[in-house]
Amino acid sequence: MKLLITGVAGFIGYHTAKKALELGHEVVGIDNLNSYYQVSLKEDRLKQLGISHKSSQSTIHEKLSFYKIDIANDLAMDQLFNKEKFDAVIHLAAQAGVRYSIESPRTYINSNAEGFLNVLEGCRTTQVKHLIYASSSSVYGNNNNTPFKTTDPVDHPVSLYAATKRANELMAHTYSHLYKLPTTGLRFFTVYGPWGRPDMAPFLFTEAILQGKPIKVFNNGDMERDFTFVDDIVEAQLKLLDHIPQSDPANQNDNPNTSSAPFKIFNIGNSSPVNLMKFIETIEKYTESKAVKNYMPMQPGDVSKTYADVEDLFEMINFRPKVDLEKGINEFVEWFKSYYK
Repeated sequence: MKLLITGVAGFIGYHTAKKALELGHEVVGIDNLNSYYQVSLKEDRLKQLGISHKSSQSTIHEKLSFYKIDIANDLAMDQLFNKEKFDAVIHLAAQAGVRYSIESPRTYINSNAEGFLNVLEGCRTTQVKHLIYASSSSVYGNNNNTPFKTTDPVDHPVSLYAATKRANELMAHTYSHLYKLPTTGLRFFTVYGPWGRPDMAPFLFTEAILQGKPIKVFNNGDMERDFTFVDDIVEAQLKLLDHIPQSDPANQNDNPNTSSAPFKIFNIGNSSPVNLMKFIETIEKYTESKAVKNYMPMQPGDVSKTYADVEDLFEMINFRPKVDLEKGINEFVEWFKSYYK
């Protein structure tokens, strides 16, 4: 297929593009290379893909094209879709981070709402066959029913980031209903791995532990996360490309994850939540260093536990995450030590 991957210089976007190219797809990647975290890391990911990024010029390398584009730029997005004529879109570009959404809310509306609208419009006007987009486990808010199921109500987000991701799901459904645009939303659960984001716990903990600096342990360590290795996320996304949602007039829209429109939502998580203290111990094991812990209260917008039910995803593509925490953390720490020498 000819794929558009938005956020291609990002953590998941880079890994998705790398695997898609290995599978023979033609990839067009876009990213605005913003400074939410170090731009050099994003540029180094692009270099791994064979792109030598220079200013705003587009660069072509074998089956990969790159454009420096902000998804919130409606004119640039219109021109891109009309020029390239994609078979499918994997939309991963977004303003990430729960805590940052408390500090800079307008950034999230600009990227996650307006930017997503531009993606939907591009798919609609050029008749893209399948849009896969990143949602988030944060849409579940403080859901007390575990594991989290896509049939659970998700009407009480506790951060603006979560609200924008839920808004994406509703916007996607509207376009699926009105224009028969097939859309698949993926609720990611705490993704980690090599080339990971510097604002995420694996990166922050590993960096601090190796430097002998204190780490912030929120909610006094009483937290659980369904840590999901990035390779598992990528495999599921690319397997879903061929599983295009179909309209089903008999569907009564009883569940929020299905519809009479060509619309689906899946969880992608390891389905095995890990206590935060166990997570820190695993990093200590592979860094061969002890953490200095600074215990902190729960932060605004955070949730105490995430836990994914992935049975419907297994039924659709016969897939379950395979990488356990020990292997995943070992690979991340080895990458970190190599990259930062």
